[in-house]
Amino acid sequence: MANLSWLAEQRIQEAMRNGEFENLPGHGKPLELEDLSGVPEDLRMSFKIMKNAGILPEEIILRRECVTLEGLLSACRSSGDAGSSEMKSLRTKLTAKRMRLQDLLRERGLESSSVFTEYGEQVRQQLLNDEE
Repeated sequence: MANLSWLAEQRIQEAMRNGEFENLPGHGKPLELEDLSGVPEDLRMSFKIMKNAGILPEEIILRRECVTLEGLLSACRSSGDAGSSEMKSLRTKLTAKRMRLQDLLRERGLESSSVFTEYGEQVRQQLLNDEE
């Protein structure tokens, strides 16, 4: 195994001397590394696979929908429509989404996970920042 590592390193060094890495896409740009430190270790690989496939976990979708509904409710309050039927409808939808999220977290054993709660808050903050 050590010989294989040494051989690979020699080939990489030779390619660098020959300038074979200079015109690659993204050359000179910083890498976009993902910070998955807030995701429980046993969920990281599955989240990564789902992300690469363009699929979000249901709890993330529910959190996103809750943030959107909270924003709409806030806009209703700001505009003075606090008693409108639209606001009541938004409250009902938000309550239903929150209940589904709690049920889902309970089913998956994540309800009491401090790491998952912290990760959820980071996702929530990111979603709020994306809407601004």
